[in-house]
Amino acid sequence: MRVGGWLMAVLAVTLVGTGQAGAAEIKVLCSNGLRAVMQELAPEFERASGHKVLVRYGLAAAFKQQIDGGEAFDVVVLTPPLIDDAIKRGLVAADTRSTIGRAGIGVAIRAGGPRPDIGSVEAFKSALLGARSVGFAKEGASGTYFAGLLGRLGIADAMSQKLKPMPTGVEVGEAVARGEVELAVLPISEILPIQGAELLAPFPADVQSYVVMTAGVGAAAKERDAATDLIRFLKSPAALPVIAKKGMEPG
Repeated sequence: MRVGGWLMAVLAVTLVGTGQAGAAEIKVLCSNGLRAVMQELAPEFERASGHKVLVRYGLAAAFKQQIDGGEAFDVVVLTPPLIDDAIKRGLVAADTRSTIGRAGIGVAIRAGGPRPDIGSVEAFKSALLGARSVGFAKEGASGTYFAGLLGRLGIADAMSQKLKPMPTGVEVGEAVARGEVELAVLPISEILPIQGAELLAPFPADVQSYVVMTAGVGAAAKERDAATDLIRFLKSPAALPVIAKKGMEPG
């Protein structure tokens, strides 16, 4: 998909209005939940705007700790509770808070592997109990939700020896692709790009939850205007097909 021409026209008007003329380097701290979207859209924004987007990907919780500790940034993408706390602490400009999209949680398997039924809550429970191992990111939003869900389903004790908590979703994805875990729990937007793995299915509707990605401009951003343009682009109609293709729903 090429959106540069459309964006160039929009940004031409925007930049005239703000008086911003030179190219900027926009420092972005981006939660892994939006990685696939940002990897495709950031280069389009760069070509259209002339700005440079410098993105670092990682866990939302880790980025929140870093910005609490004084990490410099222009744009940050976090889950809503974390970005709201950053706003309260004066680290993110409240008027720039923008929900980019949300991803349901799904189950990944090794490509070509067995495909157990998880279409209902009972089938989902049976698949989990029947799996030899289940990987998840212990500090990620999806992993935190999953750990709590096991208790609500009444299978936490039965699952305790099967669970393989890992530091990041990237490690979970690599583990399922190598066959080191039979099932992996991740946001769908993080499952689709994994080489050697595939989406088994989303969580059943009755127990589905969503990982929401919310962006904001740093209160002390050096490139506030360019950062605002980037968020505006991520929210634009031209970005919607990419967001959908990457397994997310627009905000």
